[in-house]
Amino acid sequence: MAAAVVSESWPELEQAERQRRRELLLTGPALEKRVQAAGGRLPPRLFTLSLLHYLEVSGCGSLREPGPGLAQGLPQLQSLVLRRNALGPGLSPELGPLPALRVLDLSGNALEALPPGQGLGPAEPPGFPQLQSLNLSGNRLRELPADLPRCAPRLQTLNLTGNCLDSFPAELFRPGALPLLSELAAADNCLRQLSPDIAHLASLKTLDLSNNQLSEIPVELADCPRLKEINLRGNRLRDRRLEKMVGGCQTKSILDYLRAGGRGGGRGKGRAEADKEEGRRKRRERKKREGGEEEEVDEASRLLLRVLHVSENPAPLTVTVSPGIRDVRPFIVGAVVRGMDLQAGNTFKRFLTSQTKLHEELCEKRTAATIATHDLRAVQGPLLYTTRPPQDLKIVPLGRKEIKAKDLVRQLQLEAEEHRKQKKRQTVSGLHRYLRLLDGKEQYPCLMDARGDVISFPPITNSEKTKIKKTTSDLFLEVTSATSLQICKDVMDALILKMAEINKYSSEDKEEGSISDTEADATSVQPLDRGTNTSAEKDGAVPLVVEQVRVVDEEGHLKVVYPSKTDLDIAASHVTVIR
Repeated sequence: MAAAVVSESWPELEQAERQRRRELLLTGPALEKRVQAAGGRLPPRLFTLSLLHYLEVSGCGSLREPGPGLAQGLPQLQSLVLRRNALGPGLSPELGPLPALRVLDLSGNALEALPPGQGLGPAEPPGFPQLQSLNLSGNRLRELPADLPRCAPRLQTLNLTGNCLDSFPAELFRPGALPLLSELAAADNCLRQLSPDIAHLASLKTLDLSNNQLSEIPVELADCPRLKEINLRGNRLRDRRLEKMVGGCQTKSILDYLRAGGRGGGRGKGRAEADKEEGRRKRRERKKREGGEEEEVDEASRLLLRVLHVSENPAPLTVTVSPGIRDVRPFIVGAVVRGMDLQAGNTFKRFLTSQTKLHEELCEKRTAATIATHDLRAVQGPLLYTTRPPQDLKIVPLGRKEIKAKDLVRQLQLEAEEHRKQKKRQTVSGLHRYLRLLDGKEQYPCLMDARGDVISFPPITNSEKTKIKKTTSDLFLEVTSATSLQICKDVMDALILKMAEINKYSSEDKEEGSISDTEADATSVQPLDRGTNTSAEKDGAVPLVVEQVRVVDEEGHLKVVYPSKTDLDIAASHVTVIR
């Protein structure tokens, strides 16, 4: 009898079991009441769905702990999302071990500490050997577990924003502890010091320590070999010059300043070493210029990108970000690209195909990031990146008539589910998968132009009004993400590089006749000198122009500009970026 009651109370579980589902989302008012009746836990029956790869339980203020049996019952789980619940002050029992888990999101809960037995999982052997992304933002954590590196040794992204941390555990920066960590976000905490051992994070690309209580920044931070983006705004730095730099300078300038030892050359010989390195760099450049004829390569094989800075642009495009977007889909990067030729041969088709491929791979089926491309002629700036209630947001989606966002999402969900049934698949399609990113949200993200028209509704669609055509030559590109700013930049880099390749093959098609996609992708290009020599332009190789787009807050303070000096730092030898 009791089993029958559970079955009636949790129809989603019965359906998932019957259909052998691999993804499950639980949210909404009905969930709140059922969890409350279950004593603040999830039902044990949930942990018998051993085929699950993706589980999300979100927006439930009654959920205080997941309940026992999760680790034993869901061994194939790859993504676990338990955000905006009431988990805390610890996790009892601990979540792990979950050997296949890659994404863990515990953001927006009430966690205060994660001690052994009431935390993530065991350290020996590692509880999360495959975990790549850990989101603990928006909790009340006073300290991090010291065994985190041993528990999740392959961690790549760690988000600690909006907690009560006053320091990092020393084990986090132990040599070789987290060799793959590329993004560390710890803004809006109470951090008072940063260990010089942070230099041991060999893969670190993005570091956000804004709005803390740091008074000193160790010069060793400049020794992080791959660091491209740092945010140190909103601290109490004693070095006045550094304080000014973090408010307005590029990452490279800040790192150069630290590398030289900061104010007064506090690193001893740092300034002298920096001067020597600068001298060596100038000599290398002079050698390249003098030996240009000997090392000359076929200029026509180069992919050229020219960056037009905001200061050089009489009418730069700007995106203003409203405060409400932070809790929905906070990250956006934009760029304007001029000079595309989409008319030759199958160029237009190749461009659309490359965008789809990026969505599937680098964007992880739009769950990590979403691309939108617009005909610049139809875009009227400045733009506003904001949120609207689902019932108020209206858009003319690609290939459809104007519709409210709430109705569009429901329509697409029905279409995706019908497609899944027709194909007799156990898993839902990529379309249905990214629709779920909006489940339970009271506000939807959107990008609006100066006329008040919605031109983009990420991660779902952009507008028919700004749809690109074969005749489009100037484009506005946007990449948005709920995950990180760095993934937006990585995707934008890849998109623009692909556009440069397509544009090059387009010009060749005009001269030699259309070539197939396979031939175009297989075309080899010769290596080249990556100096700033622009002689290729004189020989007829016209570069794509990439115009910087600024993203600012409502007060006009700069949040991000793309491409910055550290963006489009493309390692491919056949690409020249002219800045």
